[in-house]
Amino acid sequence: MPGELPDLKMLALFGCGAVLLRGAGCTVNDLLDRDIDNKVERTKSRPFASGALTPSQGVCFLGAQLLLGLGILLQLNNYSRVLGASSLLLVFSYPLMKRFTFWPQAYLGLTFNWGALLGWAAIKESLDPAVIVPLYTAGICWTLVYDTIYAHQDKEDDLKVGVKSTALRFGESTKQWISAFGAASIGSLALSGYNAELAWAYFPFLTAAAAQLAWQISTVDLSDRADCNRKFVSNKWFGALVFSGILCGRLAS
Repeated sequence: MPGELPDLKMLALFGCGAVLLRGAGCTVNDLLDRDIDNKVERTKSRPFASGALTPSQGVCFLGAQLLLGLGILLQLNNYSRVLGASSLLLVFSYPLMKRFTFWPQAYLGLTFNWGALLGWAAIKESLDPAVIVPLYTAGICWTLVYDTIYAHQDKEDDLKVGVKSTALRFGESTKQWISAFGAASIGSLALSGYNAELAWAYFPFLTAAAAQLAWQISTVDLSDRADCNRKFVSNKWFGALVFSGILCGRLAS
């Protein structure tokens, strides 16, 4: 309800669920890409690529992640259970996208931001397009920013092994592209917050988040792997600012 803190049980469930979903996605990705990862400098030490873990062990670990995820999903309403289960198609197919399209980062956005739909459904038992569509769009555009920066770490190796990414697609125009996606993300977050009737307190935090994103894009050295990684990791602050804005906007409503 407006003026109240979010349901702490739901926050805990979705926090754990996010870790498990992303973890499962990473496990699937590392399993399917092990023959590619061992040819890429940054990823050749990953457990499956290096041989530290066998594929069978990976499948067992994935099963454990999915079972724990199911336990969380069963705590939600039926609408959310169906919506949550449907995300598995995205989770399992995402690792294949880099073989077929230069836009795997967009597909990752569809996958990782499914929680925006699920979170709303868990509370409301429905989806409000006026709030959810711009929120989901914002997440996808944000993913295109940070994961394109991340992909620039591997662009030379990706060319050698024949996989695709937005880093290769955008090339020298990367900053223009991710600036546009960043602007779209902030604009969509503003629209979603307005439609959700968040109070004024949301918008100063959103402004700070926009500044953080602009700093990333304007200062990243796309030819420096270490700097790309630093900017990628800095997205934790963008997420924290948006979350804080939503929380304060709700409390001030």
